[in-house]
Amino acid sequence: MWLINLTKKTTVTTDAKEALGFWDRMLGLLNNKNPRSLIFYTRFGIHTFGLDQPLDVLVLDKGFRVVQLKENLKPNRLFFWNPRYLMVVELPINSIRLSKTSLGNQLKVE
Repeated sequence: MWLINLTKKTTVTTDAKEALGFWDRMLGLLNNKNPRSLIFYTRFGIHTFGLDQPLDVLVLDKGFRVVQLKENLKPNRLFFWNPRYLMVVELPINSIRLSKTSLGNQLKVE
């Protein structure tokens, strides 16, 4: 799947996968069968324990608007957000900067 930033008219990623199963969500990017970008639903936080490189993270509201972001989330860290937002996107490092994505931007999945 593609993740497009409609506000900035840029592409955030071209290889996203929606993690629907328990193990996809549980393992996230630790699962080498998953692509480098992962979209999933979780309550209020993620961890990077076991990852060997940093990643970028977007938190989206129900309308696919960016409500929180974290660039360069290093391995062995925790990242929390307001639990009313359930959708998170894990991306390769520098994806946020390269796509010029910022708070309030409207995204679309294709």
